[in-house]
Amino acid sequence: MQQLFSVFGIDWHLLLAQAVNFGIVLIALWYFLYKPVLAMLERRRGIVAKGVEDAARAADALSRSDGEALSRITAADEQAEDIISAARESATREKTRLLKEAEARALAVARDAEARANEAAARQRRESEQEIARLAVLAAEKILKKHHD
Repeated sequence: MQQLFSVFGIDWHLLLAQAVNFGIVLIALWYFLYKPVLAMLERRRGIVAKGVEDAARAADALSRSDGEALSRITAADEQAEDIISAARESATREKTRLLKEAEARALAVARDAEARANEAAARQRRESEQEIARLAVLAAEKILKKHHD
């Protein structure tokens, strides 16, 4: 094997020294570079995994809060419908009450106006009767004065 090395010009002492140096560099790189890089990658993998878990929890919380918000909105819509319905019913009752009250007032005003009209007509009749009676007395006096004279 010595001859083979010498034919190719390889010094086995130098080759052995280079192999030892390569082994030392390999161990140093393994210890100072590869392990820290692996540790850093593991930490980052853990951070990414935690981020993914946090995102999943946040998505779940968002989904729950969306459902809760939707249920609250639905409940608020139902309450609003109930309030509007109650307000409409109340307005209808109030409208009916006011119409009845207005009709009653109109009827009272009409009765009062009719009573005043009847009273005015009766007064006019009395005054007319009194005037007719006075004119009849005057006419009778004139006739009697003519006959007497």
